[in-house]
Amino acid sequence: AVAGSTVELGCGAQGDPAPRVQWHKERGDLPWGRHEVDQEHTLRLYAVTPADSGTYVCTAQSQLGTAAATAHLRV
Repeated sequence: AVAGSTVELGCGAQGDPAPRVQWHKERGDLPWGRHEVDQEHTLRLYAVTPADSGTYVCTAQSQLGTAAATAHLRV
């Protein structure tokens, strides 16, 4: 991604009951004040910097179990 741009990372998780979806960054925190997660579980990172580079993990959890997917971001 280009520094200063907005990045969207999608996470498709469905089920009955609907799973609880959470995003986190391996080895660090989500950028404070510069991220949001919408109703479709898409993580948006605003005004990205090289420090935002890394692996982001989407975890979906329900009574039936847990699933996770990763996305690698390079700024």
